Amino acid sequence: MQLFGNRNRHFATSLLGLALSLFGCSATKTPLAASARPGSAPTSILLMGCSHLSQLYKAGNPNSDVLTPKRQAELAAVLDGLQRYQPDGILVEELPEQQGRIDSLYQRYRQGQLDLNTLPGGRSEVYQLGFALGKRLGLARIQCVNAPGGTSQSILNAGQNIELYKQADADWHAFSDPFGQQLLAGGTIGQFLRTINAPATLQQLHALVYCTPARVTNGTLKPDEMVDAAFINPRYVGAEFISVFYNRDLKVYSNIVTTQLQTRQTRQLLIIGARHAGSLQGILAADPAYRVVPTARYLGR
Repeated sequence: MQLFGNRNRHFATSLLGLALSLFGCSATKTPLAASARPGSAPTSILLMGCSHLSQLYKAGNPNSDVLTPKRQAELAAVLDGLQRYQPDGILVEELPEQQGRIDSLYQRYRQGQLDLNTLPGGRSEVYQLGFALGKRLGLARIQCVNAPGGTSQSILNAGQNIELYKQADADWHAFSDPFGQQLLAGGTIGQFLRTINAPATLQQLHALVYCTPARVTNGTLKPDEMVDAAFINPRYVGAEFISVFYNRDLKVYSNIVTTQLQTRQTRQLLIIGARHAGSLQGILAADPAYRVVPTARYLGR
């Protein structure tokens, strides 16, 4: 089962350091804060890493189906917690080019004219969490902030020290596969989401995608339509691999902050694949116009 899509202080500190080094914010934090949000408090953002709920579905296993009454009750409990955060902006992993479609579906949903049980892809967290919470809160719109560039972690498959990456991948699956197994065996969606968003989970997943590959050199990436091979330097193949994922995260970040500028939202909730959560936490923690809110505070116990 692919749980995380094509998603402690020490972890947050390391991410913050990475983001600061990339953005050079350490020397310009005060001017940036003044220019980004003059006279304003930082925007709060809660990043909820999520498996793609529609991909969890296995025909014949009702525990995998978020449309069953049992799972709907569990989702309602998750929504109760997120509602306490009182976001005035809900951001989802859909491309901005899909905003018109999402707007149309959401308006039908708010009016009781959209049946998620029959909607293709209706099990998605975009609808089950984003639409459902937006309707509860009376929000007029759900914002699309995804960016193109998604690819598989398996495209890094050859090079010096590739065994380090393969071992880290094996370690990750040994660590994370039980999450889905427990859900399919009858564990609750709330427990599942709390485990995914635990610092230890995000730390290990972040290291797998954004740290360990840098040790792989003198290799190649599998052909992929989302990766321009003409710009790949084989000597730094692992760093090139990281840049594919980080480039997408930076574009998502841009969509988040420009959405805030357009809407003046003060409490944003981002629902996104868990693979991106650690990276985006670090980027946003380095932005003086933002304050990252601990997810656990609103996912219950």
